[in-house]
Amino acid sequence: MEGDKSGLSYRIKWISNILKHGLFLHGVRNNLAKIGFDFMPYYWVEEATSPISPPQIRGEDKKFELSTFGELEINHIKNTIIGIEQKDLLADLKNGEICIGLKHNQEIAAYMFIKRKPFSFRKRFFKLKSTESYLHSMYTFEAYRGKNLAPYLRYHSYDFLRKMNITTFYSVSEYFNKSTIRFKKKLNSKPKKLYLSLVLFKKWTFNFKIKNYN
Repeated sequence: MEGDKSGLSYRIKWISNILKHGLFLHGVRNNLAKIGFDFMPYYWVEEATSPISPPQIRGEDKKFELSTFGELEINHIKNTIIGIEQKDLLADLKNGEICIGLKHNQEIAAYMFIKRKPFSFRKRFFKLKSTESYLHSMYTFEAYRGKNLAPYLRYHSYDFLRKMNITTFYSVSEYFNKSTIRFKKKLNSKPKKLYLSLVLFKKWTFNFKIKNYN
């Protein structure tokens, strides 16, 4: 039956997309994490290290509005996206994080979060100076994918932060998530360090620095 997610054509398309975007090993890592062996190699990345040509929205309809999001939008995001139930996005907002995003005809199309304070990622502590930020949780809703919204939003988040005298932008890129790495390359991002995080059975966490980049 057409549109049946259990059908052979759907499975072939699903596998094709995984291979196309380099997500096979990313999927293997996620499945191993479910059985207690959670290993994550990741890059600590500095974005916008050199001037960037402004990314353009694809398609004829370019009427997207950039704005900061509050509790109303966060609640909508929580109630709409499957798999983020465990994330307390409202707590992030109340702790001083910024949620910035794009709307199309008052409908949320994409969003991301910005930290401005020191934080821990998988029990590794990262310091942030007053002029530094950490960008994370970028998400584009399915109806708006393929329009180049992620680099467009990211680029405008830099301008937003520069007005607050924040001039350095960091993020994390999972080693196996090739689509994220490609997206950030469009923004002249460069890896600063390569780390490995290992969590065993949700009890023991180990962190290693694998490499420094000049």
